[in-house]
Amino acid sequence: MIDIRNWDSRWASHTSDYPFVLMAGPCAIEDSETPFQVAEFVLELTRKYDIPYIFKGSYRKANRTGKNSFTGIGDQQALDILDAIRKKYNIPVVTDIHESHEAEMAAHSVDVLQIPAFLCRQTELIQAAARTGKIVNIKKGQFMSGESMKFAAEKVRGEGNPKVLLTERGNSFGYQDLVVDFRNIPIMQEQGECPVILDVTHSLQQPNQSSGVTGGKPSLIGLLASAGVATGVDGFFIETHPEPSKAKSDATNMLQLSLLPELLDRLVKLRKVMQEFS
Repeated sequence: MIDIRNWDSRWASHTSDYPFVLMAGPCAIEDSETPFQVAEFVLELTRKYDIPYIFKGSYRKANRTGKNSFTGIGDQQALDILDAIRKKYNIPVVTDIHESHEAEMAAHSVDVLQIPAFLCRQTELIQAAARTGKIVNIKKGQFMSGESMKFAAEKVRGEGNPKVLLTERGNSFGYQDLVVDFRNIPIMQEQGECPVILDVTHSLQQPNQSSGVTGGKPSLIGLLASAGVATGVDGFFIETHPEPSKAKSDATNMLQLSLLPELLDRLVKLRKVMQEFS
């Protein structure tokens, strides 16, 4: 099995006979028990299907709709939990950063630094992440084309770091919806010269709700992910929780953890079919 921490060049050039990677975990580190519960469950699944796994968890949520929304349990406490997960299970971990000074701090606890979609044009932030030597995953802004993301990738490489991922998470459609243009996947693979991840849960968000809480359509996660396999995506980003309705962040668009086995089974089978025709 490939280990993304080693930045396998064959996977990085999206060789078709390589498995997709899975970034999965709760939206935020909201307590000290749920992250370990999710990591253990997903790790067992990914071992069954021989899928490289990256645990996902935000140590702090800086971009919230309402001022009273949950933002975190404390930066260092959450980062310590992420570090404990990667050491206990020997798996890579990804978290997002929001300001340049956070890059070095977070890099001590994780293997992949993620640039949020709204910040994908922030040059100093991307460069700071790149200089840590960690893998940098840049989410495509809801206002960006696939072609334009090549410049974000170049900012990472410009710091002497070849380890860059781009993530598709939909484009704004009106005020309160997102739509995925699947042309962006091969476009970003070619123009960004790097693996492309499909964020299937955030792509189904319904932002800017009058309630002040972002909505979502989690019932379409399987459909969106299946389309991603068909377009040759290199990996999936899935926020998942044992009880999404009780989650403190992104409760309306996370996948219920118990539904992940069925989804992965479908995606693995579809991937094998696509490989037969490649």
